[in-house]
Amino acid sequence: MWIDTTHRSKEEEIMDDLDMSGDILIDSLDKIATINQFLGGNKLTVKGVMELLKGHPKDKSVSIVDLGCGNGDMLRALSKAGKAKGYQFDMLGIDANQATIDYAIELSKEYDDIKYLKQDVLSSEFKSINYDIALCTLFLHHFEDDVAFKLVESLEQKSTIGVIVNDLHRHPMAYHLFQLITLFVSNHMMKEDGKLSIRKAFRKEDFQNFADRLKSKSQIKWKWAFRYQWIIFKK
Repeated sequence: MWIDTTHRSKEEEIMDDLDMSGDILIDSLDKIATINQFLGGNKLTVKGVMELLKGHPKDKSVSIVDLGCGNGDMLRALSKAGKAKGYQFDMLGIDANQATIDYAIELSKEYDDIKYLKQDVLSSEFKSINYDIALCTLFLHHFEDDVAFKLVESLEQKSTIGVIVNDLHRHPMAYHLFQLITLFVSNHMMKEDGKLSIRKAFRKEDFQNFADRLKSKSQIKWKWAFRYQWIIFKK
């Protein structure tokens, strides 16, 4: 049945339970990371970081914070890309689920440029963290419009180089493509959350409306497979 994506869904995902732990959570994090890599999601964020860093001196360390970091796959990909291009990154992954943070730490033992912290990004504690670049990969759609905008606005104000939002395009084709890709996946939570994520996601006009209310320059591009790359330039 063709899904109606006219409006953003306000339903909560199963994974929004911040006390969740166990094998199903770990399996979901791994499968989300795998699909994100397969559909080019990691490359989209990496390319965005490199665009922000054009002209930035490579002998100067860059601090990067990744909101809703999951199992840390985005930061590990960024670590490899940064080292390959001669950049010095000091990265912090943040997630509000302790089990998720513990798993990310385990997977990132060999990465001396990555640290993790359990924290709510809407808390006053998060506001005390300093960073050059903020990343929101498959994260912003978890929030309703007003909260999402205020979060991006605070990231824009606090960052010194810029912000990258990499999130889903709310579109029926994206929904049915995900159904097809996960046809033989047995993890029910991951499949249901994935479909709901698309229904909670954005369209270009949503991001443009946000961007028009910010002080910094924005660049919003549609990318395969049904993604938006929104770069906010502080410089």
